[in-house]
Amino acid sequence: MEIGNRIKNLRLSKNLTQEELGERTDLSKGYISQLERDLSSPSIETLFSILEVLGSTPKEFFDEEEGKQKVIYEQAERIFFEDEEKGYHIEWLVPESNEKEMEPVLLEIDPQGGFKKFEPSLSETFAYVLTGEVKVCLGEESYTAKANETIYFHASNRHQIVNQTNEKAVLILVATESYL
Repeated sequence: MEIGNRIKNLRLSKNLTQEELGERTDLSKGYISQLERDLSSPSIETLFSILEVLGSTPKEFFDEEEGKQKVIYEQAERIFFEDEEKGYHIEWLVPESNEKEMEPVLLEIDPQGGFKKFEPSLSETFAYVLTGEVKVCLGEESYTAKANETIYFHASNRHQIVNQTNEKAVLILVATESYL
């Protein structure tokens, strides 16, 4: 097991420099560098001190599955919700995406249907229209996007995506600052 690389990845995920980690653990920047390059091995006490500062337990740190990144998500893993009254069906393409920086969904909007209305937020929204046509209502403005067109906006105004046609619209939508 490459302990050094795990320490480095954990440190970087906490946005700490080697110097900052060293200060918080009473270790030198040079020693942290040696640990991260697997040129030196920490004592159990030192490792536990580093893990405490980095917000990890020894079990989490050494658990091979815990540190493994999930890359492929099967269709059977998707979570979906349907609002028949408003006329949309949404599938979360990555089940735990509300815990991540991006939240990708497959959104189907029935003819004359609309996705729910959203209040202003810090989110950025990207969508790619696979089929049909949608209207993006953003504050007082509205925009129309057709199949094979891309939508991108900052959600700083009230907003909604609607389908005012007689055909189903399907799009891939990705939002940051999870709010879907």
